[in-house]
Amino acid sequence: MDIKLDTTDKKTISAYRTGAGDAPRALVVLQEIFGINSHIRNVCERFAAQGYEVIAPALFDRVEPNVQLGYTQENVQQGLALRSRVTLEESLLDIESAIKALGNKPVGIIGYCWGGALAWQAACKLDGLKAAVCWYGGGIADARSLTSRVPVQMHFGDKDGSIPVADVDAIKAAQPDVEVHVYEGAGHGFGCDQRGSYNESAYQLAQQRSLDFLAKHLT
Repeated sequence: MDIKLDTTDKKTISAYRTGAGDAPRALVVLQEIFGINSHIRNVCERFAAQGYEVIAPALFDRVEPNVQLGYTQENVQQGLALRSRVTLEESLLDIESAIKALGNKPVGIIGYCWGGALAWQAACKLDGLKAAVCWYGGGIADARSLTSRVPVQMHFGDKDGSIPVADVDAIKAAQPDVEVHVYEGAGHGFGCDQRGSYNESAYQLAQQRSLDFLAKHLT
């Protein structure tokens, strides 16, 4: 269901919430540049089915409410334009509000594309998390010198046109304690079944690794 979250800078944003309120573990899901669309809602439902209470904050709400884009090239340009209008600091405040809304249970965070990079930032800068998982997060290499407060797992495709393998290697070198997985033949967005780059085998393996990692650390 759609809910409202209040941030510490006195803004109100919407979010998608699912899963049992008494679930023993919780998860913040961070969107791609396409908003809280049907794919992200499906992602949330899959984690809810695994026993998580889940919140996905609408990170574009500060500049445009109810963004739900598809995956055309035009949508990509729309998403990039919206992302350029949201600061990192604002995004972290929105993510913080989602963490707080999940209460005192163990909370993890998982993000995709833009959300993958934000999950890394959150792992390094926010309180209240137990673990973070980043799927094809563009921009992580530029922030590889940050220090995470929690265990982190990352997933990349070796055919990602926007995240060179050299960037992944730089992340590995800078963050030897971060668990980094690279999927052969997988491109950007390989975990989204609404994109042409969807890779079923890479998705299934990355999803199982993510679930195992979160289950291990959200205790």
